[in-house]
Amino acid sequence: MVHRHHERIHIDDRNLCKLCINELGDLYMDLGLSADELELLAMPRRSFTFHFPVRMDSGKTRMFVGHRIQYNDARGPTKGGLRFHPELTVDDVRDLAFLMVLKCAVVNIPFGGSKGGVVVNPKELSKNELEQVTRAYIRAIQDYIGPFKDIPAPDVYTDEHIMVWILDEYERIKGQHVPAVVTGKPYELQGIKARTYSTSLGGIYVLEEAMKRLRMSKARARVSVQGFGHVGENAARILFEEGFKIVAVSDSKGGTMNSRGLDIHKVMQHKEKTGSVADFKGGRNISNAELLTSDCDILIPAALSDQLNKENAGRVRAKIVLELANAPTTTEADQIFSKKGIMLVPDVLANAGGVVVSYFEWSQSLTNEYWDEEKVLRKLKSVMITAFHDVFALCENRCRMRRAAYQLAVRRILHAERMRGNL
Repeated sequence: MVHRHHERIHIDDRNLCKLCINELGDLYMDLGLSADELELLAMPRRSFTFHFPVRMDSGKTRMFVGHRIQYNDARGPTKGGLRFHPELTVDDVRDLAFLMVLKCAVVNIPFGGSKGGVVVNPKELSKNELEQVTRAYIRAIQDYIGPFKDIPAPDVYTDEHIMVWILDEYERIKGQHVPAVVTGKPYELQGIKARTYSTSLGGIYVLEEAMKRLRMSKARARVSVQGFGHVGENAARILFEEGFKIVAVSDSKGGTMNSRGLDIHKVMQHKEKTGSVADFKGGRNISNAELLTSDCDILIPAALSDQLNKENAGRVRAKIVLELANAPTTTEADQIFSKKGIMLVPDVLANAGGVVVSYFEWSQSLTNEYWDEEKVLRKLKSVMITAFHDVFALCENRCRMRRAAYQLAVRRILHAERMRGNL
C-alpha cells in the first residue's frame, strides 16, 4: 500500500529515507497520512556531502568524504551525532537522522534530528591526523551548524576529545565563545554531570515503569544483557547495584552466564584485565546467540542491530525486551513478540536518555550554568517516565510500543509542520 502510494507521489528515490517508508508503512492507514505528509516525512530537509583535504603526518594531502543530514527542524534545531567509520554511507546517515527526529519527538524535547560523519577508519590515524580531520570537517560545514541550527554530539568512534576540537574550531571561526554548539563536552568545558551513563539510566527508568505495568518484582527479575560496551556495561552495573539479578552478559568475543546471578563488579574487573567477559570464573561461557534465548525475565539488547529476528524471536523467553541498541529487533521479530505477549520497549524511547541529557547540556551551555548531578538525574527521570506514559497511553490491549512511539512522534512532528504552515 505504501509502496503504491510512494510511486503515486513520485518521491525522488535518490533522497528518499527508505527506513522512514519501511517504519511508517504499518502506520500509514492508522494515521491516515496524506501524500503531502508522507512526502514531507520521507525526505530530509537538508543533505550535505562534501570533500575536504587534510595534510597527513607524512606531508601528503588526503581527501576525505563528509556527510551531514539535517532531517527535520520543525520542532527545533537539529541534533545528532558525528561518527567516523570507514563504511559510512549517506543512506546510513539519512536513516540515523530520521531516527533522531523520532527520538526527540517521543521524549518531547525541542529538537529536530540530524546525523553526520566522515568516511574514515580512525584507528588508522594518528592523534594529530584525527584532530586535523575533525577540524577540517567543521570548517567545511561551519555555516550550517550552530546552537540554533544544528548541534553535533559524540557517536561511533567519536568522543569528548573530538567534541572539544569541534568546539575550539567553531569558536576560532566565530571569534567568540559558543559552548552550546556541541554536546558531549568534558565537564570542565561546560559539559554535564551524568552524561556518560545517561543512555543506560534513562532506559532503566523506562524499564521500571514497564515492570510496574506487568506487576514484575525487582527482587525476582532475572536480566540478560547482550553487549558489554559502554551502554550495556553501565546498564548491567546500575541494575546490579539496584538489586536486580543479572544472569548473563556478553560482548563481541563471547558471554558468561550464571543462573544464580553474576557479580557485575567482578565481571567488569575481569573484562578490564582480559578484554572480554568470556572465561569469567563466576559463570559458564555462552555465545551471543544463546544469551538472546536464555531463561530470563528482562532481555536488554545493547549491541548490534538486527540481533532479534524471525529465526530466534520465537525462542525468546523474556517478558520485557528493552532496546538499548539502535534497531536490534527486526519487524518480523517485533510481530512475533506481540503475539507472544512480550513487551518490547523500542529504541526511540528506551535509549533516548542520552539525547535528553544532551538537551540539558545545551540548555545549561546557553545560560552559562553548571547543573549538579541531582538536578540532572531528577529531570532525566521526569522526562523518561512522562515519555513512557505518553507512549503507553496509545497502546491498545496487547501493547505494541514501537507502533505507539512512532504514532506519537509523527503526530508531534506533523503538528509542528502544520503550525508553521508547511501542511
